[in-house]
Amino acid sequence: MSQSPSLTQTRYTISEVEARTGLTQHTLRWYERIGLMPHVDRSHSGQRRFTDKDLDWLGFVGKLRATGMSVADMVRYAELVREGEHTVVERRELLERTRREVRARITDLTDALAVLDYKINLYAGKGQQ
Repeated sequence: MSQSPSLTQTRYTISEVEARTGLTQHTLRWYERIGLMPHVDRSHSGQRRFTDKDLDWLGFVGKLRATGMSVADMVRYAELVREGEHTVVERRELLERTRREVRARITDLTDALAVLDYKINLYAGKGQQ
């Protein structure tokens, strides 16, 4: 008789998830409270038990945060994922908008970097005279 995948799956405590992700327990609880995290299973004593799938989701959320996506947009994306496959177009549009914003910021930063490089090179030349 084979066990169901959910019974053999690795489970992590909130402390273990904090250590693995660098997110504080407070942040993890907040993510769950605002709907950014899907439902997290609980042990018989009520302790949160995170799965590898939860850790993958948190990694993805971290990438969304790095893009500068607003918390409201991240929560909306999470809601769309939970709603199912019929929301794929809306999810893609949200990610495409975020990609456009990231590319615009990269352009701005590249321009700013060029100015810094120019000034640094200018000062480096003056320092060698």
